[in-house]
Amino acid sequence: MSAARRRSRIARTTVALGAAGTMALAPIGPAAVPAFAQEAAAVALDPVTIRTGVNDGFTRVEFAGVVGSRSRVRREGQQVIVRIGSTAAPDVSRLRVNPPAGVEKVETRAARNATEIVMTLAEGSDFRTGIDDGAVWLNLYAPGKAPAPSETAATIAPGTVVPVSTESTADKTVLQFQWPSPVGAAVFRRGEAVWVVFDAAARLDMAGAEDTGPAGAPRWAVGPDYTVVRIPAAGSLSVSAQGDGSGWTVTIGGPPMASTGVALSRDDTGEASLVAQMAGATKAIWLTDPMVGDRFAAVTALAPGKGFGARKRTVDATLLPTAQGLAVETATDDLTIVPEGDLVTLSRPGGLTLSAPSVELAEAESPDGAPVKARYPALILSDWASTGQGTFQARYRELSDAASNEAIAASDDPRQPIEARLALTRFLVGSGLGYEAIGVVTALVNKSPGLQGEPELRGLRGAARASIGRLEEAAADFSAGSLAGDPSTRVWQGYLAANQGEWAEARQAFSAGAAVIDQFPPEWRARFGTAHAMAALETGDLVGARELLDYVFAQNAPAVDQLAARLVQAQLFEKDGRSDTALAIYKAVARTPMDGIATPAKLGVVKLELAKGTMKPDAAAAELESLKWRWRGDATELAVIRTLGGLYLSQGRYREALEALRGAGGRLSTMPGGAELQADLANAFRAMFLDGAADGLQPIQALGLFYDFRELTPVGADGDEMVRRLARRLIDVDLLDQAAELLKHQVENRLEGVAKAQVATDLATVYLMDRQPEPALQALWSSRSTLLPSALTAERRGLEARALMELGRTDHALEVLGNDQSPAARDVRAEILWKKSDWTAAAALYESRLGERFRDTASPLTADEESRLIRAGVGYSLARDSAALSRLSRNYMPFVERARSPASVRIALDGLDGMEGPAAAGDFAGLTANADTFTGWVNAMKTSLREKTAKAKTGGANAAAPAPARPQPAAAAAA
Repeated sequence: MSAARRRSRIARTTVALGAAGTMALAPIGPAAVPAFAQEAAAVALDPVTIRTGVNDGFTRVEFAGVVGSRSRVRREGQQVIVRIGSTAAPDVSRLRVNPPAGVEKVETRAARNATEIVMTLAEGSDFRTGIDDGAVWLNLYAPGKAPAPSETAATIAPGTVVPVSTESTADKTVLQFQWPSPVGAAVFRRGEAVWVVFDAAARLDMAGAEDTGPAGAPRWAVGPDYTVVRIPAAGSLSVSAQGDGSGWTVTIGGPPMASTGVALSRDDTGEASLVAQMAGATKAIWLTDPMVGDRFAAVTALAPGKGFGARKRTVDATLLPTAQGLAVETATDDLTIVPEGDLVTLSRPGGLTLSAPSVELAEAESPDGAPVKARYPALILSDWASTGQGTFQARYRELSDAASNEAIAASDDPRQPIEARLALTRFLVGSGLGYEAIGVVTALVNKSPGLQGEPELRGLRGAARASIGRLEEAAADFSAGSLAGDPSTRVWQGYLAANQGEWAEARQAFSAGAAVIDQFPPEWRARFGTAHAMAALETGDLVGARELLDYVFAQNAPAVDQLAARLVQAQLFEKDGRSDTALAIYKAVARTPMDGIATPAKLGVVKLELAKGTMKPDAAAAELESLKWRWRGDATELAVIRTLGGLYLSQGRYREALEALRGAGGRLSTMPGGAELQADLANAFRAMFLDGAADGLQPIQALGLFYDFRELTPVGADGDEMVRRLARRLIDVDLLDQAAELLKHQVENRLEGVAKAQVATDLATVYLMDRQPEPALQALWSSRSTLLPSALTAERRGLEARALMELGRTDHALEVLGNDQSPAARDVRAEILWKKSDWTAAAALYESRLGERFRDTASPLTADEESRLIRAGVGYSLARDSAALSRLSRNYMPFVERARSPASVRIALDGLDGMEGPAAAGDFAGLTANADTFTGWVNAMKTSLREKTAKAKTGGANAAAPAPARPQPAAAAAA
């Protein structure tokens, strides 16, 4: 091989291993056939190639390449989702910037061991998909341009008769089935019979099929959604099928014909399964052979004909050779066959039992001195990190060169071995170079996606991911079906569970893999032992935790692993009540320069010294604030934040507490302790605004705190009660606009029925206090409901009348009150009559509201009673009702000396005595100003709202029932 050719191959291989995906653009001609011949070489090498083209009818997007051609397409609502079996996202920037016609947006998202491209269709848009020329294609149609769906078996009317005819010779029989519209079919041989299966139910007219030549007499049957024909035929007779429009032609005998068009591959992205690429697949039909009695499946497909040429057998299923469609035999009861578009997936719960993909590769010997394969796929051996007689750089260069040469050879021959690349991966994993190991495995899988089912490959990648903290990705690798039952995998699953706070699961997994833990290197034995000890400690097994720590300390592990075990030992001493010993260990470990170990140790010191009283809360808060920034991103940060939040709450520093707890809520919510932190945050907010912890704050401070953390408002009655209590506090200090805003949000967005009417009543009250009658009426009218409590109905009636009065609609206000004689209604009626200058009636109502108050001369009049007395006297004077005024004066003159406004009360009771000429309302302007009944009403309403809050807090007999709220996210709380 020349040097130039070698450089070319190296360059091509580098592209193949490193490229995440490419995109090519070309026009589509009238027939919608893309002209991509010039890119054929690149497509063969790139893992994913996205090609697009446009014509007047639609936009075609093709996914080609080694990985792209295996893409799966599904629809979810208005979204078309293309799943690509690669974690490296392809470049869709051009599609995103300039979406095809009929597509609103294009996005990519990570999925389990794959990437999904999500295309959101516009209303009325549609798409078609299929497989052609080694690529998965999408035709995207703008609204109104999608072609009518082709007819399928579903259009076959019940009772349809399908004529069947035959043409026979001595060595061949041709059967023709004339369906009225296209149907899917499967044609195959099983033993000494040929089976023809259609995916529609119909009656067959066999009158023209009497002469079957070398074949036997056909027998047919109809199922609920299929038709099946069984034709006895000797095994020496070949079978072929051809579809033409709505007809199918089946030939038995004659020269054999090769069956092509169905490609079978394995899918190891999740649970192991088999995927058949078969254009036009329609239905999987389960049948029972009447001669044998066993059960098998036929998968039908539309024309043109395509078959599966070779017999393929696995532990779970056998795929028979077919002339059309697929035929599957199985001895299991749980095999699932799902046709989706042009893909047919065969799977079982837990995955199919398949041989490792590497058995199809050529055999190869390991490079001299290269790390050898471990007994178990997820096991790490101590000698993998050995550099032999040379340096690390020399060893790495040697293994890397061998892996590169192997990758170059594999670009020309996919059956080339993978041993050199696996040897390099083992060396990197054993040396603790997790990122580099993942890169080698990713390049290998991108080149040969089928190798994802190789147990050792999944085990090595899982170990590398776990070592760098990619726990979720590692868990996906270790959950692969090819690793099921492996004890070394169970060890890793225990380690992952412990790191995620799933202590019981961790103990079970560690116990299942205990037999192989001693085969790992010392550092990993120590890490596994420490994680297992922590799980034992958290589940209450202190004896087991102590024994596991003894095991860890017996290992010749690095210092960092020994110190991590010491942290667990300190927690064990705390559980035993030996806090002084625990504190000494924490202080010793805290001196290490490794922040990942020192930070939890310093947290332990702060907690213990706070408990002992040797550290003041202010000093502890300052120390925790520094720890919060010193180590971030894991359960240690969550523990620091929870401790800090609790400390701030105990000091009454509510804002600092909420800010500290909220700072890590969304970012670390999936980590161990994340749920507890969210609970701390919710409980702190609830304690402040529902349990009264924030009652000591000024109302404006409480309002600001609520607004800054309003996303924490719980859904339901508790959240509604929080808002109402805060609104009532604002009303007390005349922050009426702010209170109305809170209550209005409750009415418009959260409440229904009686609860809505209750809060709307409070809202109308606030508006009237603020001299806004129109919004008050809107609040009342928009919350009308039947079957309201009588007391609430009366309250709302009085508020509606008061609002109408403020608008000058006094007659309408009186109509609303009707015959209501409740105290509130009588107060409003008196106000209305006063505004109408009906002095006699108004004065009589004011006097009646005083009742027999004049009999209790020992106590002075309240401000409200004094206002009513003044208005009654002024009213009788203006009405020139001397008798009534004399009665009023006689009854209430003893109260003058101790009145709040003695002069005003005396003048009102004296009336017109000594006054000459006609009297008018203006003569008593000063008196009525001092008798402001509106102010009295406002004060009464504030008192009423305070009483409601007190009843709700104590849960008294008169407390309102919890208000039903519309379900909604917490983020939709009052804004």
